[in-house]
Amino acid sequence: MTSALPGLDGLRLRHWKTELRPDGVFVLSFDREGESVNTFGQDVLIELDSLLERIVVEPPKALVLRSGKDKGFIAGADIREFQEFDRKGTIGDSIRRGQNVFQRIADLPFPTVAAIHGFCMGGGTEISLACRYRIASNDPSTRIGLPEVKLGIYPGWGGSVRLPRLIGAPAAMDIMLTGRTLSASSARALGVVDKVVDAAGLIEAAATLALKGADRPFKQNFMAWITNTRLARQILAPQMVKQVARKARKDHYPAPFALIETWRRSSGGTRALLDAERKSVTKLAATPTARNLTRVFFLQERLKGLGGKDHGIAHVHVVGAGVMGGDIAAWAAYKGFNVTLQDREQRFIDTAMARAQELFAKRVKDESKRPEVAARLVSDLDGEGVAKADLLIEAIIERPDAKRDLYTSVEPKMKADALLTTNTSSIPLTELREHIARPAQFAGLHYFNPVAMMPLVEIIHHGSMAPETEKRLAAFCKAIDKLPVPVAGTPGFLVNRLLFPYMLEAVTAYSEGIPGPIIDKAAVKFGMPMGPIELIDTVGLDVAVGVGAELAPFLGLPIPAALSAPPEAGKRGKKDGQGLYKWENGKAQKPEIPADYKAPDDLEDRLILPFLNEAVAALHDGVVADAELLDAGVIFGTGFAPFRGGPIQYIRDTGTEALLAKLEALQKAHGDRFAPRPGWHNPALQKQ
Repeated sequence: MTSALPGLDGLRLRHWKTELRPDGVFVLSFDREGESVNTFGQDVLIELDSLLERIVVEPPKALVLRSGKDKGFIAGADIREFQEFDRKGTIGDSIRRGQNVFQRIADLPFPTVAAIHGFCMGGGTEISLACRYRIASNDPSTRIGLPEVKLGIYPGWGGSVRLPRLIGAPAAMDIMLTGRTLSASSARALGVVDKVVDAAGLIEAAATLALKGADRPFKQNFMAWITNTRLARQILAPQMVKQVARKARKDHYPAPFALIETWRRSSGGTRALLDAERKSVTKLAATPTARNLTRVFFLQERLKGLGGKDHGIAHVHVVGAGVMGGDIAAWAAYKGFNVTLQDREQRFIDTAMARAQELFAKRVKDESKRPEVAARLVSDLDGEGVAKADLLIEAIIERPDAKRDLYTSVEPKMKADALLTTNTSSIPLTELREHIARPAQFAGLHYFNPVAMMPLVEIIHHGSMAPETEKRLAAFCKAIDKLPVPVAGTPGFLVNRLLFPYMLEAVTAYSEGIPGPIIDKAAVKFGMPMGPIELIDTVGLDVAVGVGAELAPFLGLPIPAALSAPPEAGKRGKKDGQGLYKWENGKAQKPEIPADYKAPDDLEDRLILPFLNEAVAALHDGVVADAELLDAGVIFGTGFAPFRGGPIQYIRDTGTEALLAKLEALQKAHGDRFAPRPGWHNPALQKQ
């Protein structure tokens, strides 16, 4: 067997490995030097370009492109370089290089096949689209996607040109506009890949496909042609814009709109289409949205990196089978842990167990595996799981005395190395650790509702907690696919401390007669995922009142009448069908507002400035270690406008002087609750 083609003699390769099979198929393996994951850096592309230039001198019968890594095909472009090119203003050059190298693959005078196993994202999918055929393993880890829209751009190495021409514009646009990933079987059904096989036989099957070829269904070819004609583009594009506009504003997230418009107006051959793609993506890459979303990507990677693998947790015991406790237990079981769920009455556990079955039915697609997952969650009225648990999570009523009584009863039964944690949303840990025998192994583990949807978990520390406890909890969060952020155990911790002044001001405005829909609209216009009035109803007025009682004295804020006392029975919000709004089928029934109603000019500032003001104070007080962790926690814990990069990044971009001037104007108009909090002169608030 020859290791390479004669034309490659003397070519020194760092990132690519070559092999010529006896059947004449040339296998090219991507194995980026010094990295655990394959990504396209510029040096990788330059090396590949040189290799492709020589390969045509004495061409093989076919080429199979595969990954040399144990896990994953190709993750895409090196985002670290992306940031560097943005700073240097050379993104256009880097996009051109990628386009040219991938086009060289498309122009090869022999069959090419991408053999995909594991994650295939962004540039990985784009290089596979440049091949004549694609074959994927049926392994669950195989996922194929073009998620560039999540970075504020869209596929720029030919992906936006080739995918619509392969599977038709509607299906291709859906993939690119949503950034969703496809399983191997879904990719096969759409025509993104030509064949799906077992991982063990992937390369052999790829070689066979390369030599024998494959015919694509007539329907796929027809859709690829008809939906990309000029007439079809003019008809389909406005419909696509309407669909996107329902979920995103053009001024917040321009990339989806730019993708549709470039596709609508561009025509000609491949080179002309690639030029249009490059110009559009280069322009998008320089927008604040792209820069901030790239920053958010790295913030997410930082949180992922906080958790190692050594958590030493196999059995989780949850006390409290309410909505939060029950969902925490179900999620841990879904993620592979043995879980026991305890409450004072069996009926509460039964309700939680029924809700868990709904989660398993939705998340575990293979019905044959659901019984195994469900068996990991066990009803435990008598608390027998306490003695077996490596991690105990308390999720009972938000009363310090009730929680302390529980700790006194369970701690003596726990294993010596077990961790005791609380899911309290606002109570300082100094109030809870009294009488705990092993405070070093006590911490807060604060989830957010709904547990299955919200990615963040706050790990709340206190002065007596051991560093090892935080490490184990961060590793546990990683194991259940949550993002951990370490926070100080002061009232409200991070997320609720920042949300509370924002929600409080919304209710104050509401009590002044400003309609709820107007308040919500102002917040959503700024970029919040949900308006604050709707959010309060979703959280529950009873919960908001409880958090308010804990936080208002600490923050020195007055509480409006609507949050000063527990709500009437049956009027707690979404869960009762009635709160500040009426709710039907899980949706708020917002009243119609007269067309001539004019919102106060300072309404957006009234809502957002308290949020920013408290972010500054929390950073000043050391609630988190640095500004980046604060932004990460707030984005993933509240959904705070990701395109703005987080509250601290927004302050940097807007400027402290401009925001302080707004606070001063609000203070004069509405009172001292808008007085600047300590910390506005922190150097971390200056533009980086």
